[in-house]
Amino acid sequence: MYSLLITQFFRSKTVWLTVAILFILSVLSISTGKQFLSQQNNAIAKTIEQQQKHLETQRQYNKDDIGLLSYYLKFSFINPVSPLTGISIGQSDINSHIQSVSITALEAQKHNTDLVNPMRQQVGNLDVSFLIVFLFPLVIIALNFNVLSEEEEKGTWKMVTIQSKSSFRFLLSKISIRLVFVFSILLCLFLGVKLVLNIPLSSDFFAIIAMSCFYILFWFALCFFVILLRNSSNTNLIVLLASWLLLVVFIPVLISNYINKVYPVDEAFTMVIKQRDAYHEKWDTDKKETLEHFYEHYPQLRKYGFKTEGFSWLWYYAMQQMGDDDSKTDRDALYKKIKKREVLSKKIAQFFPPLQLQLSMNAIAKTSLTDHIDFLHATTKFHEDIRLDIYPKVFEEHHPDTVDFEKYKPEFFISELNFTWVKNLLPITLITIILVGFAVFRNLKYFK
Repeated sequence: MYSLLITQFFRSKTVWLTVAILFILSVLSISTGKQFLSQQNNAIAKTIEQQQKHLETQRQYNKDDIGLLSYYLKFSFINPVSPLTGISIGQSDINSHIQSVSITALEAQKHNTDLVNPMRQQVGNLDVSFLIVFLFPLVIIALNFNVLSEEEEKGTWKMVTIQSKSSFRFLLSKISIRLVFVFSILLCLFLGVKLVLNIPLSSDFFAIIAMSCFYILFWFALCFFVILLRNSSNTNLIVLLASWLLLVVFIPVLISNYINKVYPVDEAFTMVIKQRDAYHEKWDTDKKETLEHFYEHYPQLRKYGFKTEGFSWLWYYAMQQMGDDDSKTDRDALYKKIKKREVLSKKIAQFFPPLQLQLSMNAIAKTSLTDHIDFLHATTKFHEDIRLDIYPKVFEEHHPDTVDFEKYKPEFFISELNFTWVKNLLPITLITIILVGFAVFRNLKYFK
């Protein structure tokens, strides 16, 4: 019986059309990830190479003035891309992985990013996460919506109930064939991802596979629940497609709008304005007052005194620092709100598997907005360390030849994984069990 069901399944044109579509989309999604990783890794390699050339060029043009040399020098801080980024690009395409900063005011520099085609931004990336979150459910719906209703509409279901030992087992056999088929495609997809993107067999990679598998089980459970409502094939299809639209499209949009309303980020604008205004106002502010504020921030530098006559690099860099200090309150408020947004998103996403899977993949691949904020925090510390090392040399007017600028190599950010297996797998598992359990309990009288 089981072999006959398999033969019948693979005779369907829908199955082979599904295989063709998923194969084409899988190739495109993996290619998208590979291209993105190549672009980012090339940019990182060029950054490392160009920093050395940049240093040599600036030292040629500013041989005698260390203050001017320090003004032009750029120091690179890099957030290396993981191969897993090729699976879930997240917000990595709009948030820069490389910060090249000078020792002047930082806030205006941190949010510089690459120019991106707005049309491409609007469309988004066809990466592997998009394929799994959006398109695999449609395949599951297409394969399962008429598993039971078609038998009833053709009049063959009564024969099944009479001839088979268990009609419920017969239904499970049909669904299990489709389940194995979809899982086989999913595992082939991840095998291609592993080989093409050179992803190591790490716990992070297995976490993405596990989340994807449980997501597939959820959609099979939802289809199982709907088909056991025992409606017509057309009704089942409409209900399942409406569920897909609701869970994958409408609810994420509604949640995004709700979170934007709860945590508006007005500070994103005011932070930039305050930083720029504070810097420009210092040109007309009493120099002693500016230096006093500067020494409040760096009491260890107070020994350099108050040079108020004419131009001095001490006053100029103090003025630059004040721009960052005056915008610090808004900057901290902005980052806290973004963190709160992410926390609220994860709490709500526990009840909606598509959203949860996307957020989980972004967290594992370290491409979420929270990961970028952590990178910006680390950039602030990196910038502060560079300043504290160079300031004394500038204020003491060391000759550039006496300073070892060669030691300022590009540094790499080390991020922490924000993924917990239990917190991410438990909600989707419970939802799946509830759907299956309720469907079975409701239909016990129909099956032997």
